[in-house]
Amino acid sequence: MVKATDRAKNPARSSVWLENRAARSGGGPAGLDRDRIVAAAIRMLDEEGLAKLSMRKLATELNVTAMSLYWYVDTKDDIIEFALDAAHQGIDLEAVEAARSWQDRLRLMANDYRRMLVAHPWVSSISGTYLNVGPQAVAVAKGIYQVIASTGLPADGQPGATSAVFQFVYGFGTVEGHFERRAAETGMTQEEYYREAVDAFVDEPRFAEDLKLMRPVIEERASRRMDDLWDRDFDYALDVLIAGIEVMVSRAQEKQQKQETPETPETQRMQEMQEK
Repeated sequence: MVKATDRAKNPARSSVWLENRAARSGGGPAGLDRDRIVAAAIRMLDEEGLAKLSMRKLATELNVTAMSLYWYVDTKDDIIEFALDAAHQGIDLEAVEAARSWQDRLRLMANDYRRMLVAHPWVSSISGTYLNVGPQAVAVAKGIYQVIASTGLPADGQPGATSAVFQFVYGFGTVEGHFERRAAETGMTQEEYYREAVDAFVDEPRFAEDLKLMRPVIEERASRRMDDLWDRDFDYALDVLIAGIEVMVSRAQEKQQKQETPETPETQRMQEMQEK
């Protein structure tokens, strides 16, 4: 497993998934294994967040001693890496692969990724902290690139499309997950929390001019269930992105066709007429 000192010296190349840990002699505590430790860690992370996870609290949750955990992991970072990879199991790659069109595959992948971020809000808070090369995460990354490649975009356009879609998904899912968690921490529903937040400033005279254009949107949102709004806004934004990819695919095809078609006086005249 990765030692804390190794992570500090070379964080870009340190990962529990890149280590070959020697098997420890003897047997571990009865009824305890790595999967059980990771499942308990995910429950704690979902309920309390990253800052409150500790080996001692995790051991208490599992009704074992803290030293028992070290039979399977060396550090808390090891557990977080295992949990991060396990969180990606919520993305149904088989369903994505079985979808008929690239548009449907992209929608399924994006929606599952969003649901993962909402269910596990701690995932987004450790973005870039760990190498994230566990088997589940790598399979998801491969699935994303397969979907984008199937759109028909040229190779030089695929990274940009991937960023456009999945950075949007990442941002949307992060905001949704943290909003849901914040509302729960206050003991309010999401609708109550939204209205409380809006009422705190919407009638302030100093904000009146700035909110003039936004007020119809604010009032419309206050009249709806937040779950419905999250779904509506996400689906609409994703449709916009998919439409953009379709346009870019069409442009790339037209460009390719022009490059493959020999230019004649007639085609040159037609091109000049189109440009006018």
